[in-house]
Amino acid sequence: MNNENRNEEAVSPVIATILMVAITVVLAGVLYVWASSLAGDSTGDGLDTYQFEGRDAAGTITDDINTQDDLVYVKMTQGKDLSWSQVGVSVTVDDGQSYECEKASDNNTADCVFTQSDGKEWDTPYEMMISEGTNICAPSSGKEFCTLEVTITKIGVGGEDSKILQEVKAIAEA
Repeated sequence: MNNENRNEEAVSPVIATILMVAITVVLAGVLYVWASSLAGDSTGDGLDTYQFEGRDAAGTITDDINTQDDLVYVKMTQGKDLSWSQVGVSVTVDDGQSYECEKASDNNTADCVFTQSDGKEWDTPYEMMISEGTNICAPSSGKEFCTLEVTITKIGVGGEDSKILQEVKAIAEA
C-alpha cells in the first residue's frame, strides 16, 4: 500500500542532475561568447573603433615653393562621428621630418594643412585632403613621389589623454 502514494510520472534524480548540468554548461557558453564579443570590440578606454585609408591626391607635386600642392586624401572607412575639434593630424615625409598639420583656412602659414567637412564632425565616408603649406614634399632627381605617414590623433578633452587612432601610409606622386 505504501507504493500507491508514489508518483510514477516524476523524473528520476539521475536525469534531473544531467539536465541541470546541461543547462549550466549551455548558459556558461552563452555568457562566454557574449563577454568575449564585448571585450573584442574595445580599443582601450571606450568602444570607439576607427579605421582610415589613404590615397594620392589628384594633380602633381612640384618643387615650387610658392605652390601649395595637394598631397593625399585620408578617408574614414569605419568609426563613429569624430568631432573636428578633437582631430589632430601630423605627417612624416619620407621617414624623415614630421609636421603638425592645421585646419585649412585662408591665412594658413603651417607646413601642412587639412580640409574638414562642412559639419562639426568627421564621419564615413568623408575624405580629408592634406596639402602642403610650405614645400615639404618636392620631387628630386630620380624621385617622383613622396611617401607620407599620416598620424590621426583624437585629442583628449578635460582629463582624457590624447590617443593615436591610426597611422596611414600614402604616396603623393609627381
